[in-house]
Amino acid sequence: MSDAAQPTAAEVRAAAEAVKTALDRHLAAVERRSGEDDPAVSEAFNQLAAAAEAYDELLYDRYDEVTPFEIPGAEEALPPYAGPEEPNAISVLIRRDYTVAEPHRLLAQAQRVEAAEYETAADDDVAGTVPGALGVLFGEFEPDEIASRHKEFGLEEGDSTLWVTAAEEPPEAGEWLAAPFEHIDRQQVVCRFDVSAVFDDDASVDEDDPDDLEFLVAGAQDEEAAVAGAGDEDEDGEEPERLDAGR
Repeated sequence: MSDAAQPTAAEVRAAAEAVKTALDRHLAAVERRSGEDDPAVSEAFNQLAAAAEAYDELLYDRYDEVTPFEIPGAEEALPPYAGPEEPNAISVLIRRDYTVAEPHRLLAQAQRVEAAEYETAADDDVAGTVPGALGVLFGEFEPDEIASRHKEFGLEEGDSTLWVTAAEEPPEAGEWLAAPFEHIDRQQVVCRFDVSAVFDDDASVDEDDPDDLEFLVAGAQDEEAAVAGAGDEDEDGEEPERLDAGR
């Protein structure tokens, strides 16, 4: 940015004062809150977030410095639940990200499945490419089994999220198949669970302290179960025997 376009020191100072004012308003709203979903608190929060973001940008543009805090954007937070009190149907939306860490392992596993299940494997060689191998493996194994055995398939886990939405009535058969992840009403989300490496540094847990263990998230318990069910390499580096995939 050129010097002519840079904010002045006075503009940065004014933005800092705006943060202080917004902080005071937020605290006052919290102290006067009328309930868990008090709109005054939400409005004060949004004003504080906007003031902090403006200050952070001006501070960086003028002094090449940043603030030490982060405020989640409004789009990251779910609105208050407004769905049915006694839903007759739910939908579970799951996203799991993976890195193809060992393509040769992925291909080898897919080729084993192809050779065992399909007589035309030698001619078609569907599992000879990474996209083809993914199609074979995700067609043969349930997603939960792949999640629990991801290392066996040459995959490395990334972020994952699970959303549970509620509805008065179940959708008609085939109604959403053309666009399964569109038109999600965020006010119908009953709960969501996120797993990400960015949470690893939030807090350290002392495994010898029972009080700390109470705060282990369910995702950590799921990871333990996944590790227990995973066919990882043994100490000699040899690949474990492939388990039967019952479908």
